[in-house]
Amino acid sequence: MERDIVIQLGILILTLAIFYLLHTLPKRALRSKSRPNNQAHRHFIAGAQLLARARSTKTKSSSFSLAKSALDEADKALALDPRDPASHILKAMAQTLMGHKAAALKSLDVALSPPAVKALSNREKGDALVRRADLLIGLNRKRRVDSALADLEEAVGLSPDNSRAFCLLGHCYEIKEMREEARTAFQKALQLEAGLKEAHDGLARLAS
Repeated sequence: MERDIVIQLGILILTLAIFYLLHTLPKRALRSKSRPNNQAHRHFIAGAQLLARARSTKTKSSSFSLAKSALDEADKALALDPRDPASHILKAMAQTLMGHKAAALKSLDVALSPPAVKALSNREKGDALVRRADLLIGLNRKRRVDSALADLEEAVGLSPDNSRAFCLLGHCYEIKEMREEARTAFQKALQLEAGLKEAHDGLARLAS
């Protein structure tokens, strides 16, 4: 009986993970309307499902293997439809999970460059800018903070309800020793998501 409950719980968690991932990727690529390349769309969906599984698994080797499979599906989709920004973003997310942050940054650069970026909504572009800024800070926060800051300032304009964007913006301002701007950004992040630990920690650092 207990084993059945555990199995059902695992299936539920995986289903929720897939649902969340599909809603964090650009919705344009997930619409069921007729597309010029249905095969590319199928590779994209397969990759998104694999990435959701990779995120939900607790085994590092399994997570890496699933992320690699997701990356392969993204590459297949891009071979058929190289201008689709959603597939570039999916590729970046898989590469990030695999620890290939420099490669992920390049994938996001393509997604956010013409002509691909024209297919993204303001919200989708804002989310992609936040992902790129996060990678820029992680790779070399002092050398790339100005680029990350530019992305985040644009991102909060495009999607002003993104708490993660404001939290990263506060972090960038903090690195640049712009304390008042950092405090305002962290406070805005908490207005949007009261339990955001990174924002609370940021305000605590600024108060010390």
